[in-house]
Amino acid sequence: MGNDVRSIQPAALGLRVAHLQTPANRYDGHDRLATRHTEENIAPVTGKRNQGFQADLSRSRQEVQLVGEEGGASSTPLRDNPARPRTELNHDTVTHSTTAQNYQVWLLITLLQQDQEPEVQYFEDALTTINKNHETTYHRIKLEDTNEEDLQLICDGLSNGFGLILDFTWSGNEVMQELADNRSYPYLHIDVSVAPFLMLLDSYLDKRNSSDILAIFDDDDYIDQSLYYWLDSNRLKMVMTGPIDYKTASKIKNIRPIPSSFAIMATTINMEKLTKQALDHELLHLSDRWNLIFTDLQHMEFDRNLIANTTVSLIYLEEELCLDLVQKEQCPVNFSLQNQFLFWLAMGINKLIKLLLDENVEFPTSDFDCLKSEFPDYTKQRFDEILDVMMSENSKLLTLNDKSVMVRTRGKIEKMFNGTLQVIAQYRNGRLELENAKKFEPVKPFYRIGMTQAMPWSYKEKNPETGESYWTGYCADFAQKLSEVMDFDFVFVEPESGTFGEKINGSWNGVVGDLARGDTDLAITAIVMTADKEEVIDFVAPYYEQTGITIVMRKPVRKTSLFKFMTVLKLEVWLSIVAALIVTGFMIWFLDKYSPYSARNNKKAYPYPCREFTLKESFWFALTSFTPQGGGEAPKALSGRTLVAAYWLFVVLMLATFTANLAAFLTVERMQAPVQSLEQLARQSRINYTVVQSSDTHQYFINMKFAEDTLYRMWKELTLNASTDDTRYRVWDYPIREQYGHILLAINDSNPVANASEGFRLTNEHLDADFAFIHDSSEIKYEISKNCNLTEVGEVFAEKPYAVAVQQGSHLQDDLSKVILDLQKDRFFEALQAKYWNHSVKGDCPSTDDNEGITLESLGGVFIATLFGLALAMITLAGEVLYYRRKALKESKIQKFDRPQFKKTVTIGSSFKPVKYNENLTKEMENVAHISLYPRARNRLARIE
Repeated sequence: MGNDVRSIQPAALGLRVAHLQTPANRYDGHDRLATRHTEENIAPVTGKRNQGFQADLSRSRQEVQLVGEEGGASSTPLRDNPARPRTELNHDTVTHSTTAQNYQVWLLITLLQQDQEPEVQYFEDALTTINKNHETTYHRIKLEDTNEEDLQLICDGLSNGFGLILDFTWSGNEVMQELADNRSYPYLHIDVSVAPFLMLLDSYLDKRNSSDILAIFDDDDYIDQSLYYWLDSNRLKMVMTGPIDYKTASKIKNIRPIPSSFAIMATTINMEKLTKQALDHELLHLSDRWNLIFTDLQHMEFDRNLIANTTVSLIYLEEELCLDLVQKEQCPVNFSLQNQFLFWLAMGINKLIKLLLDENVEFPTSDFDCLKSEFPDYTKQRFDEILDVMMSENSKLLTLNDKSVMVRTRGKIEKMFNGTLQVIAQYRNGRLELENAKKFEPVKPFYRIGMTQAMPWSYKEKNPETGESYWTGYCADFAQKLSEVMDFDFVFVEPESGTFGEKINGSWNGVVGDLARGDTDLAITAIVMTADKEEVIDFVAPYYEQTGITIVMRKPVRKTSLFKFMTVLKLEVWLSIVAALIVTGFMIWFLDKYSPYSARNNKKAYPYPCREFTLKESFWFALTSFTPQGGGEAPKALSGRTLVAAYWLFVVLMLATFTANLAAFLTVERMQAPVQSLEQLARQSRINYTVVQSSDTHQYFINMKFAEDTLYRMWKELTLNASTDDTRYRVWDYPIREQYGHILLAINDSNPVANASEGFRLTNEHLDADFAFIHDSSEIKYEISKNCNLTEVGEVFAEKPYAVAVQQGSHLQDDLSKVILDLQKDRFFEALQAKYWNHSVKGDCPSTDDNEGITLESLGGVFIATLFGLALAMITLAGEVLYYRRKALKESKIQKFDRPQFKKTVTIGSSFKPVKYNENLTKEMENVAHISLYPRARNRLARIE
């Protein structure tokens, strides 16, 4: 990682060496060791400072083979650390010295922060143990929090001279770095923090494009060290220590925006406990973002079944690094990376000091002014050369970066794939290298999307298999499409209070409130762009611009009747027609019987057979006159023909009237809404109507009523103001219609409903179409597409757009606008509209289209009447046959007794032929039809033998 990550490290630190000819002052005293406490359920960290550095040093003496003075291996174990006299200087400055067999003395200045005494003590003990050839005096300077105090402490500590300055502070003291750069002091920063682990994590997060992280540690000391490491970086979002209890888990869940990565840094024992706690509190639902960093080498003992169903990453140091540090074939269980690093560093510093002393390099002894004195150029040059040699000899274990020495990190990264952990990368030589056929999956952005119930935009349905609820609808599909195009993960968040958002006492609730507070990242629902909302949130380009307010009513229930044609005329009209028919039939018989010019009474004028208008024949004539073929032969008398002509005129008029009214009735019978607009609805009083309480529609009418009242008040002031004499305002009628006031009054009388479902239910229950529901047009259209009984009335008014809302100043605004425009070009929104509005149950609804003709339900009575006539004819036929047979039987009995007895039957001819009457008729009678010439007989003639 280097410079860009460790930006809090010094840019260029000069290193100088000097040689003391006389020993420095000896002091008596004791170091103050700090003790840090861990949580009760987190085990103590193995190898940490609270276990005692002397114990680690004793183990190191027997486990590590020292590099000898000539660079070769030495099997001589480290000797015990002799007691050293110490004393306290100004503030927290401590010096102590160790005397070797010769009289060469080296003054070593160490800078440290609070709670760093254990690290410094371990290094001094190791260096003293390794040292055999010279006397080393240690001078500690404990720094404060301000640069002014640090400068004074440093200058006081350097006033008696020094040979080397070792800076153990977490990130390197800026004051000391500046002095070393300007005055060429021999300076070296010793990085004893958890930087190797953080460097490994940082490189992995960079590869995955992770911008921020929440880190959880099992040791409080790691918090300060991580803060110094990420001091100049925006990556660190929050740090905390275990355990992960309910309170801690709640804090993690409530972080907004959600960090792109999470990390747990702990020993193997504590890692297992913290992972279980994270699973218990459901923190690993975004498992791809979680990283487990092991600070020991026991990661193989970690229970991997805990993360079998996740995709977490495991980060740990290579065992080879431990083997190189301890010079053994097996890594010890209680291995401490920090202690081994300090031990190897002590060996390198010891060799550096020996070489400088052997060359009698000069350095100041007394009266040293830190702001004026400088080291000789030769001293600086020689120190740098020896330091480079020392680092090159230990390059496998140590690394120098801008005068900062730290252990050379080597580690591996494993990731869970399908329940199996696989090594995906290795960290070597400051770089993270992928394994074969592996790749780094970038961390997808994760957004919380605000959503609330609104048909058909966003609503919940239950999975029939699992029973779990999930969001669906127009906006849910839209959000899914955005996630695919922009490559992000998301979760829908329903507001705890309110729906779309309402401003109460200066604060917003609902979707708008969650977005303004940062609880959500964006809102994709049926939210309307308004100026008051834009005061707290931002909107992107609208994705739906055709919504507004409209009216829905129930279709009038069609009262169908098979004898609908009978209802065309009132009952009294039908009775009048029947009466006219009867009277006309009777009058035709009467006139034909008593008129001297009728065919019956004037045989001379009508010698040929004519229609005889008996009473039955007269009624039949009157009845058949209503048919297109007419009544047949008319009466011969003038009086009878006059009556028939008047009757025919009556029939024509009645038939025309019936036909026109029947067509009108059948047309009116088809569905038509009682009102066609909001204005018509406001002017009538038969139909009640309502809205949803406190909805945008309700607020619209309230605002329009307020606008009408305001305009009326202004007009009245202009008109009735006596101080003005402007006749332009002198009008009899108020020029603006006050319909919204009447509408709002009617709505309040009908009691606004609690929700849209109740409004649609009330509308559907009014079968006579005497109730209307005023609501959002898109929701009404969706409900109509699902309910055949509802219909939309009038046109859409108060049009408004729907748009995606984001936090003010959000980086998502431009990206979302671009994607929405691209989706509009691809007709994506048209496909969504067809899915939720056009693809409906309308195909299953009974047709009410006028172009499809009259239904059988309306004219079924005509067919029934025809069938009734057919049935009546068949019954009449049966009666006729029965009557004829009975009559024939009766006549045959009479003829049996009256007929003469003949021996033989005589047959006259073989067929009947017409008689030629022309020979015996007069000339006037020659035009008689031939059919009348056939003989008439009731019975066949008996054959005469």
